[in-house]
Amino acid sequence: MAAQVTNYQCPACTGPLQFNAETGKLGCEFCGSTYEATEIEVLYAEKDAKAAENKSATDAKREEEKAGDEWDLSGLSDDWGAEAGNMRAYSCPSCCAELICDETTAVTSCPYCGNPTVVPGQFSGALRPDFVIPFKVTKKEAIAALKKHYEGRPFLPNAFKNENHIEEIKGVYVPFWLFDGEVDCEAVYDCGRTHTYRSGSYDVIHTDHFEVLREGTVSFSRIPVDGSTKMPDDYMDSIEPFDYSELKEFSTGYMPGYLADKYDVSAEDCSSRADERAANTAESCLRGSVGHYSSVLERHKNLRLHRGEVKYALLPVWLLSTRWNGQNWLFAMNGQTGKFVGKLPVDKKKKWGIFAGVYAAAAALTAVVMLFPGGLLRLLGM
Repeated sequence: MAAQVTNYQCPACTGPLQFNAETGKLGCEFCGSTYEATEIEVLYAEKDAKAAENKSATDAKREEEKAGDEWDLSGLSDDWGAEAGNMRAYSCPSCCAELICDETTAVTSCPYCGNPTVVPGQFSGALRPDFVIPFKVTKKEAIAALKKHYEGRPFLPNAFKNENHIEEIKGVYVPFWLFDGEVDCEAVYDCGRTHTYRSGSYDVIHTDHFEVLREGTVSFSRIPVDGSTKMPDDYMDSIEPFDYSELKEFSTGYMPGYLADKYDVSAEDCSSRADERAANTAESCLRGSVGHYSSVLERHKNLRLHRGEVKYALLPVWLLSTRWNGQNWLFAMNGQTGKFVGKLPVDKKKKWGIFAGVYAAAAALTAVVMLFPGGLLRLLGM
């Protein structure tokens, strides 16, 4: 078996150390530092011991995490009580969306795919939400924002500018799971601070190296993950945040005139995304606390998530779905803040028509200049 080779690095600048037979010491060709071999061996032995200790601690924490806390779903309930009798369920045969509303709401088309046939069904099998954020942006304001979004877009298909079409915008309460928890985090960073100065005829670059340790706990309240496969996650991320200070205890009194999408992704299936959002945010907070260095390299990181309670909420979104050229186009607006997201198609006939008109005008102008070289100057009064 081949012997293990150890590559020693300079403690001052992390450059490679070479043994100098003349001095009998280890030397760095980058910064010129020299060290006794025994000195470096002791230093690396301490680092190896510390690395082994950290690995053991990390492995132990990972084992704990495997058998550790799960998200607490005990507070979720499907008991609607007397309110259940006033609720109706509708399903779209086109995209399979399941919608809930009060008995006075007239549902004529699906807010996700625009299908005009929405079939009434039996209301059952739905968890009762814990919270709701009532709509704050009116339908009139939502339509005005959509019209403004259309302005200055000459290649937009006429179907998108049709007044009757814009009126089809619908208010939908989108299902969200809200996750509480906290993350214990620790990290070690190799940081550098570089400055340059003039020495004689040379520019000298000097770098100080630092080992920076960070640890702490980041608490999370109500990490949002939408529970609907019909609503693209990037759309929901784009119209965040919602102001949770306006969360209300759920009541069907907030539903007349609106639809509510019945979740089709369970809290358990959404938990991995909640874990990811919590871990990424905690890591970003930890990394953001390391400042005033010209370079920062992560050497070690350990995150431990403590999962807490899960709540179910309905959050307000204005939706408009349009089908054009065999493709669905969805527009979404935060029904609380008015934040808007949506992609617009291009009518190629319009585009090429305008291009052809501009090209024809340019060609005609070129012909005038070529046939009557002085005519254009006289026409311009020059």
